[in-house]
Amino acid sequence: MVEKNVWESGPSVYNYTEANERTPLLQNTQSNMAERNVGISQETLVSQAGQSIKAKRFFQYIASLAATLGAVAAGMMLAWTSPAGKGGVKLSQVYNISINEEEFSWIGALAPFGAAVACIPIGILTDIIGRKNSMLMLVVPFTIGWLLIIFANSVAMFYVGRFITGFSGGAFCVTAPMYTAEISESEIRGSTGSYFQLLLTVGILLVYLLGTCVDMFVLSIISAIVPLIFAVVFFFMPETPTYYLMKGNESAARASYIRLRGSHYNVEPELSIQKETLEQSSKNKTSFFAALRSKACKKAIIISYGLMLFQQLSGVNAVIFYVGSIFEEAGGDLDPNVASIIVGVMQVGAVFVSTLVVDRLGRRLLLMISIVAMCTCTFLLGIYFFLSQEQGVTGIGWLPLLSVCVFIILFSLGFGPLPWMMISELFAPEIKGIAGSSACLLNWLMAFIVTKVYANLNNVLESYGTFWLFSVICAIGIAFVIILVPETKGKSLEQIQEELNT
Repeated sequence: MVEKNVWESGPSVYNYTEANERTPLLQNTQSNMAERNVGISQETLVSQAGQSIKAKRFFQYIASLAATLGAVAAGMMLAWTSPAGKGGVKLSQVYNISINEEEFSWIGALAPFGAAVACIPIGILTDIIGRKNSMLMLVVPFTIGWLLIIFANSVAMFYVGRFITGFSGGAFCVTAPMYTAEISESEIRGSTGSYFQLLLTVGILLVYLLGTCVDMFVLSIISAIVPLIFAVVFFFMPETPTYYLMKGNESAARASYIRLRGSHYNVEPELSIQKETLEQSSKNKTSFFAALRSKACKKAIIISYGLMLFQQLSGVNAVIFYVGSIFEEAGGDLDPNVASIIVGVMQVGAVFVSTLVVDRLGRRLLLMISIVAMCTCTFLLGIYFFLSQEQGVTGIGWLPLLSVCVFIILFSLGFGPLPWMMISELFAPEIKGIAGSSACLLNWLMAFIVTKVYANLNNVLESYGTFWLFSVICAIGIAFVIILVPETKGKSLEQIQEELNT
């Protein structure tokens, strides 16, 4: 989900055409892997050039932050429905438009559906006009979508506006991580790569905060301004060297490297390696269906797609989209808006901590801890709503807040970012672009389904039944992680492929 990490994100291709096989995501991931495999760091490149000057990193951090300002806009788009109240009652009051629960569920769900639709064209577009220009162009539909929402006089305008803003937000989930990966030195790529997920959660938190002091109309106006701020800041950032090399413009790639690394740094070794890597990637291109013949590819598909399914079917987007109405329905002593803010703060903190511990504790352990906690929390939420309906819940009004906070924290430590990270580790470089894009599409489609049917499930199963259903799915996910998911920490790509082939 929201998270959607996409989280590193997230957050997304899915038709296996030659056009998709040429997506920049594939070339980018191949480039990253090749750098790792040859084991050449930027400092080594400097010493080989006979100089002691290291590359400057300040501008790399600045450019990465500028690019991921789009994640703030995406996060605000995702969480926009949360302050609307149960069934969108506050939204209906502010706009003076009659909105029933079914219509409100569509208003929430059309954003992730739009994000899913964005996954196919955005990869092709970034290959044609570049990463920077693609991201700047996304501001146009983002603004149009918010204007439709701001001036909505019918439910249909909300539908169209949410779909368009979702399309733009989902496209940012593809382009921003791509941009940061291609401009950063290998030693800081992990740090800059974490910016997107972190700022996505910041955008979600902003909505929770603003929801306590402004109405939905003002919130929509503020949400529309954020993409414009991104455009102004990002306009002054350079295009990635990788894109220029893909287009055969070596002089422009050199100029981009110099701007990113500093004028006193010798960029030639890094430029040469990147150029050779892209040429090698072009030679090794293979079709997705040809790669499917290998046992490693089949296993990687089962594992990565399974992780995406359990990530979304855990109910995380239902919690993020409707956290306000969940607390409102739960009652308790704490104001729903305050509870939402606490959840948002916890989420930002958890994503930050995740970037620090993932390479220490390992992927598999974090996934296990994460999904066990999610299973427990949704089960406890089900118990709370069951008791509140059957006999009252005096004395345990704190349980919903605790359960949701622990759910969000542990999700953000494990099942939020790690499925995206493991895609880059499980698939061979030649098919990583197509496989990763298809997994992203699956993720957004599942987010759409869960968001859409959440209200319907509540009507059919009651709130307690819905959360117990999420708990059962998480329990199945525990078995999935134990049986099928390998540990990839500290292993080379070759070692991982060998293990998957056994």
